Amino acid sequence: MSAGRSLGHHLAWGGIRVLQGLGAVLPLRMLCSLGGMLGGVARRLAPKDMKRARQHLEIAFPAISDEAREKLLQASMRHLGRTAAETLWLLRASASEVDEVCDICGQEHLFRALESGKGAVLITGHLGNWELLNARLGTAGIPMTIAVKDVYDPRVDNLATALRSRFGSQVVHRGRNAGARLFEALNNNRVNGLLIDQDIRDIPGVHVPFFGRPALTPIGAAQLALKAGCPIVPAFVHRKADGKHLAEVFPPLDTPIPQETRDQVVELTAAATAAIESQIRRFPEQWVWMHRRWRTAVGGRQKKNEA
Repeated sequence: MSAGRSLGHHLAWGGIRVLQGLGAVLPLRMLCSLGGMLGGVARRLAPKDMKRARQHLEIAFPAISDEAREKLLQASMRHLGRTAAETLWLLRASASEVDEVCDICGQEHLFRALESGKGAVLITGHLGNWELLNARLGTAGIPMTIAVKDVYDPRVDNLATALRSRFGSQVVHRGRNAGARLFEALNNNRVNGLLIDQDIRDIPGVHVPFFGRPALTPIGAAQLALKAGCPIVPAFVHRKADGKHLAEVFPPLDTPIPQETRDQVVELTAAATAAIESQIRRFPEQWVWMHRRWRTAVGGRQKKNEA
């Protein structure tokens, strides 16, 4: 690791510790107000990310005006700032406090799926406060096993793992044995939680439609469901006008008779992506627009014009 990168990691960790200290003492409402303001500031400090986000908003919503897209981007950055603040609060929140700030509906779809004894695959995206969704599913009594990416700094990774496992979730880091561990969780009648709305390098994927364009999408959720013979259940969380949240679990996707053919994998991945797109269209200001969602062209080449 270069000295510059190491210094950057130390500075970032110092900043996280300061924010963690604030999260331990400030009321949630005050934290969210501060986070929203910081999100607005971040928009001015990340011109490259904002350029990419504007490009993506134009892809997704070509019919609206530039002014409307700019308002969406501003709202999205304020939302992300609030989400970061709420995530710090989750490090100290009790289960009852989580339940108080986040209602849940549709959880019966997951409990019904578990009656077969084969587990279930829950798909979601970086929409709303996805860390709060994991916590709320845990407080609702749903046995979650979630797949996560290693964080660049072991200190941050340990903190993230502590957060994600606070309310009962088992954490599986992506890597060589991740698939086997996730399949084992299904055999133990648990729910695998997977975020599948990003173009992730070194993760098997296929191109499926996303806002009218092919987007490389991870296929692990479809493969696990087909192999285990269990349903794929979409679930999302969104911030409401009063500042609280609603976690919604939807009915399972139509699942073909398990054969794990490439066509079935593509079909299920496309259906899961369509569910995510539908939710983003409901709450466009609550998605992460700066991610390089259309980075990889069909054929595997990275697009040269991707900001």
